[in-house]
Amino acid sequence: MRIRAAVILIENNAIALIERHRAGMHYFAFPGGGVESGETPDQAAIREMYEETGLQVEVVKLAAEVWYRGNQQFFYLGKSVGGVFGAGTGEEYSRPQAEYSHAGTYQPVWMPLDELLSQNVLPHSIALLAANATVAGWPDPIPVFEEA
Repeated sequence: MRIRAAVILIENNAIALIERHRAGMHYFAFPGGGVESGETPDQAAIREMYEETGLQVEVVKLAAEVWYRGNQQFFYLGKSVGGVFGAGTGEEYSRPQAEYSHAGTYQPVWMPLDELLSQNVLPHSIALLAANATVAGWPDPIPVFEEA
């Protein structure tokens, strides 16, 4: 089982996402990645957010849990505390393109919230949760989703 952690960051009516082109697919994902040995999921989310977007964040709260193909994913509501958006330093940016070509492209973007549900944002359950939470607030207890 692989544990993944990601950040939901909303500022100025936009949400931070990673635009991906991979294996003939075009989609958007929440900044995040695998939890490393000795790391908690919230620490991984903070590290991955910085590596993928260049932004330093604080975790505000656990917003949701998703199970996808038997793997657990944690999604944290984040608050930006520094950094420069687009200045990510993760291996997806620093490795030679030929070495990392199997992973496709990564481009940090700010997506207007009113476009969130009309774009291919994965996982869909978290896109829907984020869109609804901006109006109705974040649910408590945290929701757990099963993605196919």
